[in-house]
Amino acid sequence: MHLVNRPLVTALCSAVTLCAALTGCAPQAEEKAPDRAAGATASCAPGKLATQVPGKLTVGTDKPAYAPWFSDDEPSNGKGFESAVAYAVAKELGYGRDAVVWQHTPFNSAFAPGAKKFDFDINQVSISEERKKAVAFSSGYYDVRQAVVALKSSKAARATRVADLRDVKLGAQVGTTSLDFITDLVKPSEKPAVYQRNDFAKSALKTGQVDAIVVDLPTAFYITGAEVPEAEVVGQFAAPSGDPEQFGLVLDRESVLTSCVSGAVDALRKDGTLAALEKKWLSEAVDAAVLK
Repeated sequence: MHLVNRPLVTALCSAVTLCAALTGCAPQAEEKAPDRAAGATASCAPGKLATQVPGKLTVGTDKPAYAPWFSDDEPSNGKGFESAVAYAVAKELGYGRDAVVWQHTPFNSAFAPGAKKFDFDINQVSISEERKKAVAFSSGYYDVRQAVVALKSSKAARATRVADLRDVKLGAQVGTTSLDFITDLVKPSEKPAVYQRNDFAKSALKTGQVDAIVVDLPTAFYITGAEVPEAEVVGQFAAPSGDPEQFGLVLDRESVLTSCVSGAVDALRKDGTLAALEKKWLSEAVDAAVLK
């Protein structure tokens, strides 16, 4: 039998006793990471979101900022449907107008992969599964329809069916669902013209480089009413089956603000604010023949 050195035993016992008192000497479970959902809920405290700039809400949009979504190319004036929606969302989140900072963000950059410098972007960006691979979206704030605009003298102006557009030269802005409608629904015999901005598409329409362009319905009415009076709204495409096409606020794919912003949009829809703003700013864009 081997004798154990007594001082060592005493030291070991003391260590064990101390260990037991402090930790129980049992394997300790790792501290549980904070619940992300709970954190997101807590971060929705009015005016205290984890924004790009503390105490401020940075909102992105393109320039020029087109009517009827904005007015006078000045997003910060609160005029135009999307400017008004942005400030309504900001208010719902606890940020006054003086706490909203606007940032120029080109249309395609808003939903391109990569980190964002805005808290959310508002610029007629349709929610799609493909875009969700790169960014996050809020709930939809506007149900959108696509429409065809043509010079009154163009053969495209006589179209009453989608098939009537297959042999005309069409154009649209790059990266838009307007272009998707041309390629996926119309399937024209001639490759559509693609433009970096709607301004370029409108210029091409005025000079006869294209027979017609496809844009969202409110923009179509504004183009024909204020910018290209020699053009007319030929008609709108039928709503796709299933969920309607909607514009959504764009956020960074990993943004912790997404649930807060969606909650704000949902609240504005529920209390009638979105409907009231739509009536105020988009009331003229309510009727157009449906292209069968």
